[in-house]
Amino acid sequence: MHRRHIARTFALGAIALALAAGAAPAAWAQAYPSKPITIVVPATPGGAIDLAARLIGARLTAAWGQPVNIENVGGAAGMLGSDRVAKAAPDGHTLALVASSHAINPSLYKKLPFDTVKAFEPVAQTHVVPLVLAINNDLPAKSVPELVAYLKANPAKFSYASSGNGGAPHMSAELFKTMAGVDLAHVPYKGSTAAHPDLIAGRTVVMFDTVAAIAAQVKAGKVRGLAVTTSKRSAALPDLPTMAEAGLRSYETSTWGGLLAPAGTPKDVIGKLNAEVNKALASPEVREKLVAAGIEPSSGSAQQFSEFIQSEMVRWAKVAQAAGVQPE
Repeated sequence: MHRRHIARTFALGAIALALAAGAAPAAWAQAYPSKPITIVVPATPGGAIDLAARLIGARLTAAWGQPVNIENVGGAAGMLGSDRVAKAAPDGHTLALVASSHAINPSLYKKLPFDTVKAFEPVAQTHVVPLVLAINNDLPAKSVPELVAYLKANPAKFSYASSGNGGAPHMSAELFKTMAGVDLAHVPYKGSTAAHPDLIAGRTVVMFDTVAAIAAQVKAGKVRGLAVTTSKRSAALPDLPTMAEAGLRSYETSTWGGLLAPAGTPKDVIGKLNAEVNKALASPEVREKLVAAGIEPSSGSAQQFSEFIQSEMVRWAKVAQAAGVQPE
């Protein structure tokens, strides 16, 4: 009898533990967030990921009643800020809103402070920013084919500007060089706006820059926009064709942003974050502010964002290899 009582006690205990384990994820999600949230932006204030983080953060605060603090941690091609989040507690209260450099860095640096895939739980892609192929007004080219022909007729005579080594603008230009078969020297700047005066003056003649950063210069006629790099035209510059429409078929690039949590963050917390971020991005107020800045809101599941990051890593690795870019 005593033995049967012990066995029954153990059986009931096992059932209770199983039920508790099954309820744990739901309890995590129900309790989350239990304190202020920090979104680390691995860049200086003012860019696309900074704006997206602030707009999303405000919506999360309104939905959940917890403050969302935006912390800009620039440096090391975005790796400083991302590394801080990789090493944070996996409870959903410290997040990173990264840019496309997150997927490019493994092709440019031999040693990263974290594993780009294993150190994070993707939450949601937040946006895409088309790039613009812009040229100096004095170049006798009014289209992408005319630019390619002119550069081929004048090899190694000109340079292109970028916002810095390793970003989507730099790598987009390298992809253009490879696909078009042209020879241009690379001149990196500390941010895209720092390059604009030299592009306008003709000290450098070609640049791939985000719509958000260069649309004003194109609209003012200070530089000539030839095409956008995405598969669809940009709402901010609807008269510009895509690179594919302009004759460079299968060319497609962009810079993008997305939210990451530390690896090990409970799946139910990721799901709750994903749902609320998608709701924020679908709101008319957020969409209007992003589109006005040349930023196109995204949406989708955490799994879709995970697959997108890995496909971007493969794509940029091929571009870096074709361009002869050696990891530092």
